[in-house]
This record gives sequence, C-alpha cells and structure tokens, in this order.
Amino acid sequence: MRIWLKRIELNEAEKLWRMQIRAFEDLYEKYQDTQTSPAKEKIDKIIMRLKQWYTFYYFIMMDDNIVGAIRVVDKKGEDKMKRISPIFVMPEYRNMGIAQESIKAVEKRHGDNNWELETILQEKGNCHLYEKMGYERFDFPTKVNERLTLVRYRKL
Repeated sequence: MRIWLKRIELNEAEKLWRMQIRAFEDLYEKYQDTQTSPAKEKIDKIIMRLKQWYTFYYFIMMDDNIVGAIRVVDKKGEDKMKRISPIFVMPEYRNMGIAQESIKAVEKRHGDNNWELETILQEKGNCHLYEKMGYERFDFPTKVNERLTLVRYRKL
C-alpha cells in the first residue's frame, strides 16, 4: 500500500465536493451540526478555496485509487500557522492508517511544525490519531450543539 498526494485542480471541484459529502454524512447524521459539517458545505465554498493562493487541496491516493482528500492552509511564513481543514478518508478505506500517512505527507511537503486543526471531541479515534501524530490540545473546547464539541490541536 503506497499513500501519496495528488494536487486537486479547479476542474475537479465537483468530484471533491461529492466525496466530501459522502465522507462526512455519517458524522452529520450523528451530530446534526448544520453550521459546521463539511457534509453541508456548498460547492461554491470549495471552488472559492481552490482559488485561494494559500489553499492546497490534495486527493489522498492509495496506489492508483482516490481514497480521500486533505486541505492545507499554508500562508508560507515562518511565523504563520498552517492548518489542516478538512481531512477525510472514504468509509471503505478507513482504519488502514491512511489518515496518518496523509498527515505525514503534508507535513513533509509543507513543513513539520506550526500546524493546527480542529476535530470533534466526541470522536475519540480522531483525537487519538492527532495526539499520536504529536499534536497537543490547546485552547478551550467550543460547544457547537448539545451533541458536538470541537477541540483544537496544534503541533509547534
């Protein structure tokens, strides 16, 4: 199994959008977070991000198959924090170490320090992944609704 990243082009926005909806629909059903769920984003938002000079969207590739995607916000300054938002692996490819390898790949490409991200506190597997990758929880949790709380992580 070889995990690698392929930069997403503007003409692939709809493919990315459809994958994102499918990848996050189970979390949306569980938490009903209409305001924050990537499953509820409009395609226009993805297109806008793809046009930003500091946004890097990548398809996560396993051999020759697209198995997920990751977005990196990188404003290219030594004192600037980089951000992962979002990362997802398609349901049929989860629990295979793909997210971990993808994070390693973006850290290799964009630098291994000054990272931040948010995840769902109630999703213990996500929290464990980021902590295992050297990210530390900081700041105060943000309650989105009665079911969902977001926590912030960073890696300095």
